[in-house]
Amino acid sequence: MMDIIEYFYDSPIGVIFIKSCDGAIIYVGFDDDAKPSTSSAPCGAIRTCVTQLDEYFAGRRKVFDVPLSMELGGTVFRKSVWVALLSIPYGQTRTYKDIAAAVGNVRAVRAVGGANNKNPISIIIPCHRVIGMDGGLTGYGGSLWRKEWLLRHENALKTDI
Repeated sequence: MMDIIEYFYDSPIGVIFIKSCDGAIIYVGFDDDAKPSTSSAPCGAIRTCVTQLDEYFAGRRKVFDVPLSMELGGTVFRKSVWVALLSIPYGQTRTYKDIAAAVGNVRAVRAVGGANNKNPISIIIPCHRVIGMDGGLTGYGGSLWRKEWLLRHENALKTDI
């Protein structure tokens, strides 16, 4: 039986719910109804994740290296999209079409959008770095204002929205 450890992290853009299992992060997502964890200090992979998120939000981390498991809700196609997202450098963006091409199917733009929406590990698997063909911000499970905040934080927005 797998032990899932949960933690609520207070970030500059709201409470982030983090889950780990077997020493790897399996979920990072926003929870607008939660309060930050106050009881026990995080341990293991969650402690590493929290440290790296602290560094990211402080502008000192551009690449995450916390162990990840993409099994949660991951079809073969979705996992291929999530792996492609990991290759988008900090401070840069790609279009849904770019990601579709990266996974070998330029016609799968909508499917890429669907896989982006199902990304279980926000911020670390940087689905926020995927934008529309016209450069506009489209869809983000954590709300568009957070997507804009994250892209501004990374200096990835070249124009006003």
